[in-house]
Amino acid sequence: MKINEIVANTQFPNTIESITKDLKALGVRKGMTIIVHSSLSSIGWISGGAVAVVEALMKVVTKEGTIIMPTQSSDLSDPKHWSRPPVPEDWWQIIRDNVPAFDPRITPTRGMGEIVECFRTYPNVVRSNHPLGSFAAWGKHAEGIVRDHSLSMSFGEESPLRKIYDLDGYILLIGVGHDSNTSVHISEVRSGARELIQVGAPILENGERVWKEFVDMDYDSETFVEIGVQFEQKGTVTNGKIGNATCRIMKQRDIVDFGTEWFRKKNQ
Repeated sequence: MKINEIVANTQFPNTIESITKDLKALGVRKGMTIIVHSSLSSIGWISGGAVAVVEALMKVVTKEGTIIMPTQSSDLSDPKHWSRPPVPEDWWQIIRDNVPAFDPRITPTRGMGEIVECFRTYPNVVRSNHPLGSFAAWGKHAEGIVRDHSLSMSFGEESPLRKIYDLDGYILLIGVGHDSNTSVHISEVRSGARELIQVGAPILENGERVWKEFVDMDYDSETFVEIGVQFEQKGTVTNGKIGNATCRIMKQRDIVDFGTEWFRKKNQ
């Protein structure tokens, strides 16, 4: 959305104070462990932009809680899997040989949005060391959540998603739908819903850049909206607004368990 459209669609400027108030009204609380998926433009015009959103989240959750955001970098993946857009096959090996290794401090995200890209640069935010499916976290459990993120099965039992599950954390969707609800990927893993594939990415190994191949699941979020709609019919999702953005908050464990059973029934 262009900035002039955002201004035209905003009745009053959003601020740290107003976003803080909206977060609290939605049910976000001090001490929560919460993974956030977001669209900045959906909120409307904000005094301070993405910084104001991050500041408001931190103000409400505080250091007694933990904020997590997905910081995926799919442009480091094997180009043979690219489709949006694809690149010529004779480019593939050149890309594999030359794309810089993943570095959690500097590698930018791709397609995650401005709020995520702002959040990952904040002081005391730490990021998991996964070249494709990393997560960034801030607060009480941040270090533990991002530690030891398995290269294989990036959204599986040895990922930050499992640690959020174990902490009985929450999911907050700000202006995005369930197709952005990364936590449902662990449902795919637990149900064996997808095939395993060989993937690759550049990493640092003993201080040297290497192209590393590993096994992962062929994740697909195409059914997540359908899962989300059926899950919401159970009445376990709180809906509200942050500025203009339609928002949802739910327990991660509830939708992961629901999604796991949904995939198992579908695959019977």
